[in-house]
Amino acid sequence: MRIGLIGAGAVAPFHVRAASVLAGAELAAVCDIDESAARRAAHLAPGARVFTDHRRMLEDDAVDAVIVNTPHALHLPIAIEAAEAGKHVLVEKPMATSVEDCDRIAAACASAGVALTVGHIQHFLPDKTAAHALIASGELGAVQLVRDNRSTDYRPGTRSPWFFSREVAGGGALFNIGAHCLDRSLWFGGARASEISASVANRFGSPVETDGVLRLRLENGVGIAIAVVSDPPTRSDSLTVVCEQGVVEADPRAGTTVRIDGRTRVLHAPTEHDIQTGFTAQLADFLQVIDGGTPAVPLEHARHVVELILASYRSAETGTTSILGRVPA
Repeated sequence: MRIGLIGAGAVAPFHVRAASVLAGAELAAVCDIDESAARRAAHLAPGARVFTDHRRMLEDDAVDAVIVNTPHALHLPIAIEAAEAGKHVLVEKPMATSVEDCDRIAAACASAGVALTVGHIQHFLPDKTAAHALIASGELGAVQLVRDNRSTDYRPGTRSPWFFSREVAGGGALFNIGAHCLDRSLWFGGARASEISASVANRFGSPVETDGVLRLRLENGVGIAIAVVSDPPTRSDSLTVVCEQGVVEADPRAGTTVRIDGRTRVLHAPTEHDIQTGFTAQLADFLQVIDGGTPAVPLEHARHVVELILASYRSAETGTTSILGRVPA
């Protein structure tokens, strides 16, 4: 499977290395409007062609599948153009910047008969998969509550300018970092959200939100609390899942532990390879979907994450709780 990477940003090396170690996969091309960035990524995959226009890459029939790793608002046009060219599509999270655009991407891929997956990397990181496997085993009983604390840095100048454009990014810290938190909290909570309330802060003179707090109630009754804080004294990336018989904590830097009746045991000790392991597993999932398998991250889940971020903005603006309805069958 010849894979083309469109967008050579921060996580590009993880995508390139994943393709280099999976049987049946080849990173055949890298595309970025910044040719030097494309060449840096392509250097990790000897023989990979370099493009500065994804349309040229598609027209040249250089690849069989693409990874869309671009600013959020560009996911829609590039994914649709790739599908219309007959290329399978892995689009990075968030799937798009509106629910309607999520549906347009899914419809285009279905119409073209190509595979589509969304890169919600949390489902593949070793600290999260270890925690999820334990909960799925039933040892801890049902999930009761989920708490997710995540730090970031949304001071202007700390990241590419497009992150501070609502038109291009869809929003600020919640659309970018909060998408990870919503994704994994819903996954562990085990159901769709029925309601969400939010508060946001715009600090540092930022045109988009830099911080946010979310509270969700899932359809199965599980409560979720999420905090995304920019530039705090202490960095955090901690997911805590409270179950009937114990509590699980997953943190990519501290590993995964469970506490049951006063005793703690380690489920996963972190390694320097964990992030790459996650990206490799994500690409392997994409390849098996191309072969007819079921994606680890359902498209409806990815769509729901976008729906919730937008609902959180409405809640923050109005000071009310947003009530979510089921998607018509």
